[in-house]
Amino acid sequence: MEVAANCSLRVKRPLLDPRFESYKLSLEPLPSYQLELDAAVAEVKLRDDQYTLEHMHAFGMYNYLHCDPWYQDSVYYIDNLGRIMNLTVMLIVFNEELGNPFIIIHSISLLKAEEHSIATLLLQIEKEELSMKGSGFYVSLEWVTISKKCEDNKKYEVAKRNTLRGKSVPHYAAIEPDGNGLMIISYKPFTFVQAGQGLEESKDENMSEEIKEPLYYWQQTEDDLTVTIQLPEDCTKEDIQVQFLPDSVNIVLKGQMFLEGNLFSSIDHESSTWIIKENNSLEISLIKKSEGMTWPELVVGDKQGEFIRDSAQCAAIAERLMHLTSDELNPNPDKDKPPCNAQELEECDIFFEENFSLCRFDGNTLKTTHVVNLGSNQYLFSVIVDPKEMPCFCLRHDVDALLWQPRSSKQDDMWEHIATFNALGYVQASKRDKKFFACAPNYSYAALCECLRRVFIYRQPTPMSTVLYNRKEGRQVGQVAKQQVASLETNDPILGFQATNERLFVLTTKNLFLIKVNTEN
Repeated sequence: MEVAANCSLRVKRPLLDPRFESYKLSLEPLPSYQLELDAAVAEVKLRDDQYTLEHMHAFGMYNYLHCDPWYQDSVYYIDNLGRIMNLTVMLIVFNEELGNPFIIIHSISLLKAEEHSIATLLLQIEKEELSMKGSGFYVSLEWVTISKKCEDNKKYEVAKRNTLRGKSVPHYAAIEPDGNGLMIISYKPFTFVQAGQGLEESKDENMSEEIKEPLYYWQQTEDDLTVTIQLPEDCTKEDIQVQFLPDSVNIVLKGQMFLEGNLFSSIDHESSTWIIKENNSLEISLIKKSEGMTWPELVVGDKQGEFIRDSAQCAAIAERLMHLTSDELNPNPDKDKPPCNAQELEECDIFFEENFSLCRFDGNTLKTTHVVNLGSNQYLFSVIVDPKEMPCFCLRHDVDALLWQPRSSKQDDMWEHIATFNALGYVQASKRDKKFFACAPNYSYAALCECLRRVFIYRQPTPMSTVLYNRKEGRQVGQVAKQQVASLETNDPILGFQATNERLFVLTTKNLFLIKVNTEN
C-alpha cells in the first residue's frame, strides 16, 4: 500500500507584518457604473430534492460571474435566454449527456504531440440509495479529458474519465497545468473510484473501516497530551518499546509496529513518559513544546485514534468566551484591547474538522502523493494570478490571510507563499453575511461582498504623505492600510463577484455593477 507524503506549507516570514495595527476607514468615493441587463441572469433555483448543506454549498453559493484570466477586464455570464454575454460566437466542440446537474469547477487546455485536449472537473451531488447514515448524498468529481488530433476534422472524444467521491463539497479543486495531477482542499477526504468498482463495493469498504474500534484514545490540555492504548493479553513491560523524538513517536508492542509517524507539533521528548496502568492499558504522556497550542490531530494523517474532549475544559473555554456574547452592543471596544486579539481569536475559531486538508492526486496512478493537514487554517477564496499556473488559494493563518501559489513542477516545495493580507483573517470573520471573496491578481487589495448591497475593500498598506504617530507606543506610523465600503443601488441579491487590478465586477439579477477600485489610471 502506497502512503502519501505528509507535507507542510512554508510561510515566508518577510511577507508577514507583526506590527500591522488595523485598517483605517476611508470615505473617499469610488466611481461606480451600472448597466441594466436586457435579460435577467439565468439563476438556477434549488429543487425540492436538493435540500442538504452540500447542495447549498455547491449550487446555492455558485458564482454566476466569470472572468477571462487572459484579459482581466472581460467578464461573462449566462442570461435566461441562454446567451453567453460578451461573446459574439458560441462554439460547441463537445456534447454528451451526463445526467444529474453539474458545475464546472476547473478546466485547462492542453496541446501535446499535435493533439489538443480539454481537461475539466465536473461536480455533481448524487444519491446513495442504500445509505442509512448522514444525508444520504455524496459528492462526485468527474475528471473528464476530451481530445482530438489537430489535423483531423473529427469531433472531440472522451480520452479519459475518472471519478472521485467524497462527503463534502471541496473548497478548492484544480487540475495541474500539464494535466498530470489534481489538487483538492476539502473537509472530508476524496478517493478515486477504480474502474469496475461499484458504489456498493466502495461503500462496504468504508463501512468496514467505520465499525473498527479505535486503536487508541487521546486527550490534551494546554501543556500536554495523554494517549491511552489497551494492551493485548499477556503483554509485559518487556514487550513494549516507545521511542520519543522531537517531532515523532514510535510504539512497538510484542515486536509489531503499533503506531509511528510525525506528530502534529513538536514535543519535549526528554520529559515525555509512559506507564502501564492497573486496567492493562498503556498511558503515554507527551509534553507539548509550544504550550497552549491546540492539536487537531495526534499523528499527522493517522485516523486510527479517537480524540476525547474533556467536559471541564470545554466549559472553561466557554466561560473565557462569554464576553463575546455580551447583551450590550459593543459596550466598550477600546478598553485595554488592541484592534486584533489573537488569543481570543484562536479559541473562538478552532476547527474540529480533523480531516480538513490539501491533497495532491497523481493522474496516472490515481494515488494521493502529497497531503497537507491544514488544521485551523480556514479556506477563504481562490484567485487566478497567472493564467499559466494553477489558481492560487488563500488561507487564514492566525489573524492574517495568506495567498499560496501551487507549483506542480516543484515536487519538494509544491506551494509557495506569495502574498499576505494583514489581519484580513480576523476582519472577515466578523462579516456574517459575506457571500463572495476575491483579491486583485497583483495583490493590491482584497474585497468581499455581502448577500445584498454592500462591498468591502481592504487595500494593502501604502506610505503616508503626512506624519502620524501611534499614541499607545509613541512611534511614528509610516504607512496606512485603507478600508472602503461601496453600497450598490439595488435590493436584488448578488449573484456574481470578480476582481481585477483596477475594477470590481458585481452581478445581480438585473444589473452588472462596475466599481473602479484603482482610480489613478
